[in-house]
Amino acid sequence: MSKFLERLAENRPLIYDGGFGSQLFARQIELTNSTLANEEHPDAVIDIHSDYIAAGADLIGTNTFVASELHLEMADKDPAQAENLTRRGAELARQAVEKSDREVFIAGSVGPSPGAIETDAGSTDFGIADEKVRDAHKRVIDALYAADVDFLSIETQFSATEAAFACDIARQTGLPIAINLTLKYTKDRKSGEVIYKTDWGHSAADLLDILASGEHSQGDNLLDHVQILGLNCGAETRRSEHTGMPYAICGIEQFKTAMQERGIEKKLMTYPNAGMPKLNSAHRTVYSQNPEEMAGFLPDLLSGGTQIIGGCCGTTPDHIRAFRQVIDANEQ
Repeated sequence: MSKFLERLAENRPLIYDGGFGSQLFARQIELTNSTLANEEHPDAVIDIHSDYIAAGADLIGTNTFVASELHLEMADKDPAQAENLTRRGAELARQAVEKSDREVFIAGSVGPSPGAIETDAGSTDFGIADEKVRDAHKRVIDALYAADVDFLSIETQFSATEAAFACDIARQTGLPIAINLTLKYTKDRKSGEVIYKTDWGHSAADLLDILASGEHSQGDNLLDHVQILGLNCGAETRRSEHTGMPYAICGIEQFKTAMQERGIEKKLMTYPNAGMPKLNSAHRTVYSQNPEEMAGFLPDLLSGGTQIIGGCCGTTPDHIRAFRQVIDANEQ
């Protein structure tokens, strides 16, 4: 068993890191694709990882969220860079860990494609061909595996179908796998029940069923290869009660319910945005939930069984530091 799985089995909370792109912006590094920083600004990438580790993160994600050839093409960059940029991202994360005096695990970040995929869109007229999506994920995942990350984080998934594609490839590495959907508020018109769903209408329950069906994995149940499930990010812009930490709490409850109904047990993970995004007077995006406010919700997440908690867009090392203080206080 890997050291990461041994630590996960302890059932003690783990803190993930926070937003990465926003930390590049804070250093006046603005790129058409944030993964380019792995080659152009390696010291800044290491510094960001190191800041999160110093703040108390137990897990850090590689700067590879948009490393795939599909994203590079979209940014008018050479798609052949994908593997090198991915490996470099993992190497820089490892350098930051080695500089610290703590045990920190590295998540290989696997982000979504930059648009709808063929299976969801119904054709390649509006969707990226399934084969291209799989090939792009394979290059990133294989490069992360070769760079010796501790687990793979298939994150910010707007489609449970694409998550299954990526998981089918990831399982071939033998690495532990986390899958996190990005969900939005929806409401059943008949029952009035609030159900979080992806842009393609996939709920937590749908993810479990799609993974278990074997439809995208040659008949194999992909849940057998997944250790961690949850949600991150969150794009709600109108309902403050369904963004940031409240979004995380509600979404995790829906995951728990769906798993209980199916007799499934997995570790739970969430890293939401820092609340509601808004533009300030300088036309920069700011978020509504400060470190203390977000940290105040941690007891609810912990008591609900969430083991891995971090932040996404708008969160900073200060947020992670506040999370560390709450968790350390709970463990005393």
